[in-house]
Amino acid sequence: MPQRTRFADLLSACTGIVLMAALAGCASSPAIHDRPVSFSAARQQATLDYIAKHYGKEPLDISIEPRIIVLHWTAIPDLAGSFAAFEAEQLPSSRPDLAMAGQVNVSIQFLVDRDGTVYRLMPETWMARHTIGLNYNSIGVENVGGGDSVDNMTAAQIEANIRLVRYLAKKYPSIEYLIGHSEYREFEGHPLWLELDDDYRTEKVDPGDRFMTAVRDAVATIGLKGPDDVRAEKEVE
Repeated sequence: MPQRTRFADLLSACTGIVLMAALAGCASSPAIHDRPVSFSAARQQATLDYIAKHYGKEPLDISIEPRIIVLHWTAIPDLAGSFAAFEAEQLPSSRPDLAMAGQVNVSIQFLVDRDGTVYRLMPETWMARHTIGLNYNSIGVENVGGGDSVDNMTAAQIEANIRLVRYLAKKYPSIEYLIGHSEYREFEGHPLWLELDDDYRTEKVDPGDRFMTAVRDAVATIGLKGPDDVRAEKEVE
């Protein structure tokens, strides 16, 4: 195949992604590095308590069937600080906005560094506390950065998220939706929305429209649903 033709094919396959991402190949799976946070029996029990309080469910363990992928940014500039935010088993005093809803610390299945390195912080199908109302149905991906609510996500992070979304959608056929954290409230009134406390909400802007558009465009062939689909499904209900 002539070089120029091959190059054009790569660009077409990676629409909306920078040249570097196209040359890397959008279809390949991500390299995942396991870097588990502390998740003792006590933290698992606190997660079960959270499930009972907020979702009215009493499962035997914290396993979930993922239906949604939620993309985030950490609002912390480096990997060490971002990892530390999830390592503690209880919420720090700096999170009073969340403490009233339960003391189990925030958590996430995946953390993506600035250079695109992907870390798995906990089992993919254990419930993580990362998105109000949707934790019991979702796998979360945090991206290092986004401090002061400024979109500074890198091309490498976009590419890593594309690969992760493809990997997760292939591994878990139950996954139907892809949203950014800022879009989580679109699910209010939807069958997958489980939050029982009407006063427990936070305002989110991450990971930004640019980031979500790039990822969505690159994984469009998978057919994952987004906010427009969620709104349409609520109207049918």
